[in-house]
Amino acid sequence: MQSSIFNLQPSIPAIILAGGLGTRLRGVINDLPKPMAMINNKPFLHYVFLYLTKQRIDKAILSIGYKAQIIEAYFGDKYLDVEIVYSREEEPLGTGGGIKKAFALVDDSAFVLNGDTFFDIDLNALKDFHAETKADISLALKTMQNFDRYGTVEMKGERIIKFEEKKPVEEGLINGGVYLLNREMLDRVDADKFSFEKEVLEKYVSVRQINGKVFKNYFIDIGIPEDYTKAQLDFIKLFE
Repeated sequence: MQSSIFNLQPSIPAIILAGGLGTRLRGVINDLPKPMAMINNKPFLHYVFLYLTKQRIDKAILSIGYKAQIIEAYFGDKYLDVEIVYSREEEPLGTGGGIKKAFALVDDSAFVLNGDTFFDIDLNALKDFHAETKADISLALKTMQNFDRYGTVEMKGERIIKFEEKKPVEEGLINGGVYLLNREMLDRVDADKFSFEKEVLEKYVSVRQINGKVFKNYFIDIGIPEDYTKAQLDFIKLFE
C-alpha cells in the first residue's frame, strides 16, 4: 500500500467505529460484525490496522457492540504494533454515542474512522489542516460521481456550510468517514445515545468551525455486496 507519510506524531489516537451489524451484508458474511467481514482471508479491520501502522498511529480505541467478543478475541490488546483498548457498548448508542463513549479514553483530540470504510488518506495532512484552520472538527472528503448512497457536503472555502441528505447526484463531495475532532465537541451533547451526523455535524455546522479537506485517494465502503466483492480485488493491489 502506498502511504505518503512516516512522521506522524503518535500522540493522537484513532477511534475505530466497529459496532456495525452489517445488515445489508448478512447473506455474504453470515452473523459476523461488519468490520469482521473477510477480505482475502483477513477481516476488514486487519487492513484498517495495517493502514494505521503505515500512518504511525500507535494506539487505537475500538468502539464495539454487536458480537464484540469476536473482535476482542481476534485482535486482543495489541495488533500489528498498535495498542488496543476497547470501548464496549452494552446497547446501541448511535454513531455519536459510540464516539462520545470512546472519547472517555482520550485526553483531548482523536482521529475517528469508520470500521467498514477504507479511505487511504494522509492523516498527517489532515492533522496539519485541522491545526492551520483552527477547526473544531475536520472531515476527509471525497469527490464522487453518479451516486445516491451518500449525503453530500456544501463548501465555502475550507469550511463546510451545509450537509445535504442522500439523493441522486451526478457529482459531489461526500463525507469519507475519517475525522479529527476535539473532545469538547462531544461534551456539548447532553445525551449518551445520539447520531454524530445529526446532533454534532448538522447541528453545529453554522456556528462552529467544521472544515473539510478533499483527498483524491482510494475510498471504498463495504456496506453493500457489490463493493464488498470489489474490495477483494482492490486490496490485493493496495496491500501487495
